[in-house]
Amino acid sequence: MSDSNSNPSLQVTVSSKQILAISLPIALAIMVPQVNFVINNIFLGALSSEALAIGGITGVFYLIFGVMGQGLNNGLQALISRRAGENRVDEIGVLFNQGVIISVLLSVIAIAFTYFIAPSIFHSVLHDTQRANSVIEFLKIRIWGVPFLFIYQMRNALLVGTNQSNFLIIGTATEAAFNIFFDYSLIFGHFGFSAMGLNGAAYASIISEVMGLFVIYLVIHYQKIGARFELFKNFEIKWDYIKLILVQSSPIMMQYMISIISWEIFYILIEHRGEQSLAVSNSMRNIFGFFGSFTWAFAATSNTMVSNIIGQNMQDKVIPLINKIAKWSFGFALGVCILLNVFAHQFLSIYGQGAGFMQEGIPVLRVVSIALLIMSIATIWLNGVTGTGQSKINLAIEFVAIIIYLIYAYVTIEYYQFPITIGWMCEIIYWLTLLVPSYLYIKSYRWKDKKI
Repeated sequence: MSDSNSNPSLQVTVSSKQILAISLPIALAIMVPQVNFVINNIFLGALSSEALAIGGITGVFYLIFGVMGQGLNNGLQALISRRAGENRVDEIGVLFNQGVIISVLLSVIAIAFTYFIAPSIFHSVLHDTQRANSVIEFLKIRIWGVPFLFIYQMRNALLVGTNQSNFLIIGTATEAAFNIFFDYSLIFGHFGFSAMGLNGAAYASIISEVMGLFVIYLVIHYQKIGARFELFKNFEIKWDYIKLILVQSSPIMMQYMISIISWEIFYILIEHRGEQSLAVSNSMRNIFGFFGSFTWAFAATSNTMVSNIIGQNMQDKVIPLINKIAKWSFGFALGVCILLNVFAHQFLSIYGQGAGFMQEGIPVLRVVSIALLIMSIATIWLNGVTGTGQSKINLAIEFVAIIIYLIYAYVTIEYYQFPITIGWMCEIIYWLTLLVPSYLYIKSYRWKDKKI
């Protein structure tokens, strides 16, 4: 009796209750750092419109490495979920430990790239030399948060993959609290700290990532999650597991990196249009992140639940499950879409910019709200493909979508110099291009015999 209670089953059921039990804690965990990002940009907007504009470029660059870790996280999550569905609990700790080893190696690559390659790239693509110097100086500080971020993401894969997503909010809430406090203290120079301006935001983010990792470690320790899965028993490199994780994760990592690199190119094109357009686009990134929290949570749920039920040999339940998750995701996104359109002026006014910012930003916000609706369905089906173990299919779908996205962005923003509202319609095209092939692939059942 005590054993079954202390070690409950890791297998999921296909029900709305199970979907919400997994996704809502993830949504809160995603939303907290997004609130963090919004507040960070409010502080930068109060500092200057130039700081807000630079925040957009640096934020997307850092996100390139963040999604590299997220790709590793998603691949590892699918593997852990599959082992949970198969009741092969003994392998979960081994997978986690090897994921940590990979994440440390990736962080070394990220830091080296930022110091030795990124400066040349930014000096060649940004028109404003002083802005390029500010971006590089900021990133050389900010990049030291990557090792802590990567290991934190591995813990997320463990908690979501083993249906314990309710613990995620503890770490992210801690991270947000520290980031807000140190943003305010270090950017403006309060509570005895020196005013560091833009670079203060970089130091604040690193401190918050360290503290978030530390707190989630305490949670795993005191909830005896580490003991159950023998997480810290043996960090010996096991090449067969390393290979398994990389085979599953590397296409997703490439998929995410290609996606964010294309977004960085988009921001560089916007930078050519001036400071205000760049500031408007940075605020749109915040809106995508914050209001897309529920969508990304349902997407993570789609990944883990699809993998789990396939591990239970319930392949016939995959499409009904994805449909059910997609309906929940769309319902939340519809509510967000209505709020954004009714209160567009109020949302953009929090950045404290002038009338020109509002005039240019509101039409873009309307386009973004439509893109959020399409994204709410597309990500569910795309992550369903991830859950089947066919990560190479994800990469192929992403590659085609990005090519179309970049061609449209270049033609509308750079070549024809259309208003940025027209340029932002590339998001609608992008999500539609992801949705259609993902839906058709899942419907084809060509994934049903895939083993991972």
